Amino acid sequence: MNIVDRRLNPGGKSLSNRQRFLRRAKSLVQRAVREGSGERKISDIDQSGEVAIPADGVREPRFHRAPQEGVQDHVLPGNKRFVAGDTIEREPGGSGGERSAGDGGEGEDDFRFVLSREEFLDLFLEDLELPDLSKRRLATLETKEFRRAGYSATGSPVNLAVLRTMRNAMSRRIAMRRPKKHELAGLEQEIRELEGQEGSEELLTQRRNELSHLQQRSRRIPYVDPVDLRYRRLVPVSRPIAQAVMFCLMDVSGSMTEHMKDLAKRFYMLLYVFLTRRYDNVEIVFIRHTHEAKEVDEEAFFNSAETGGTVVSSALREMQRIAAERYPVADWNIYAAQASDGDNSPEDNGACAALLKDEILPICQYFAYLEVGAEETRMPAGFIGRRTTLWQTYKPFGDDGAMAMRRVTDRREIYPVFRELFQRGGGDAEGASL
Repeated sequence: MNIVDRRLNPGGKSLSNRQRFLRRAKSLVQRAVREGSGERKISDIDQSGEVAIPADGVREPRFHRAPQEGVQDHVLPGNKRFVAGDTIEREPGGSGGERSAGDGGEGEDDFRFVLSREEFLDLFLEDLELPDLSKRRLATLETKEFRRAGYSATGSPVNLAVLRTMRNAMSRRIAMRRPKKHELAGLEQEIRELEGQEGSEELLTQRRNELSHLQQRSRRIPYVDPVDLRYRRLVPVSRPIAQAVMFCLMDVSGSMTEHMKDLAKRFYMLLYVFLTRRYDNVEIVFIRHTHEAKEVDEEAFFNSAETGGTVVSSALREMQRIAAERYPVADWNIYAAQASDGDNSPEDNGACAALLKDEILPICQYFAYLEVGAEETRMPAGFIGRRTTLWQTYKPFGDDGAMAMRRVTDRREIYPVFRELFQRGGGDAEGASL
């Protein structure tokens, strides 16, 4: 069924312009949410807050007359400067009445409003997903969902099946020979014609009795009877769920400065909010590592002050061990996100490459590597910065679609990079940004 809206557009507006305005306004709000997330504290990253968009972004476009075009007639009060017939030149530069605040005139503030936590997260996490979820065999875990299962004679009014009810009512009326409206109307018309004729009293009495009988049958056989009612029947059905686990590997060694740790925590906070908000059956495993790695809880992962040397392979071995013990590859979608400054013991790089190639990537649906750097290491456009040892170790595997690599040096880069890694369709393994 196709529905065509043929309503006329209101004066000065059009449907296409209105739709374009709604899309533009939504994109401005989304951009404000993403830009504002970079300035928030880690603990407030998923909270409600105020956003601002340019005032022009909330004005709906309208058709109007151009003030500088055409011939215009005005009635002006008398004055000492002009007389009838004088030509008045238009002011250059449009209407000439608008000035920016920098020119000494009055400016216009941005449009500000407060988003609730739900609205903020809906805009914040739109179009994000785990790549290749459900690629593995579905797990034995099940959930309940309701599906259509025929009709029933009882149910809620909201589930009333109107078409099936009217079909039953029509079948019953036909079977019980309920008089139709046109039959009653025909008898009434015939009675009116007979009432004006002489010698038709007997036929008139017969038609009146017949009409009375049909009207009684019409009342005894209702148009819709309770026995005709049918309701859509919904039954709970078990549906298997694809399970997933996300391994969060964070370097907390002595080479990680407070700025780098802040970038890594912001990335993992975004990842944590994204997973807990979007999915019901994703487990998160937190692993911190220095020269040795261990599994920790959420509180210790984000707040512990432990530090030490750097052996990245310890985190990969810990992930391999936990996955083998608790998350069988046949039943789980396995993901990993690693954040590090890229420094590693030279003798450990070979072990990292071997673990990544032979143990980690074969069991992972997707592996995201985020390298955090100091602000002073940011290179101007067109310049390529120094590649760290860990980046060079991982780079040969970044050509595979199961792995993506990115680098950030400022908190404002966290959300764009996070969105690239987990946008719908998956991260681009070739697009390692500096």
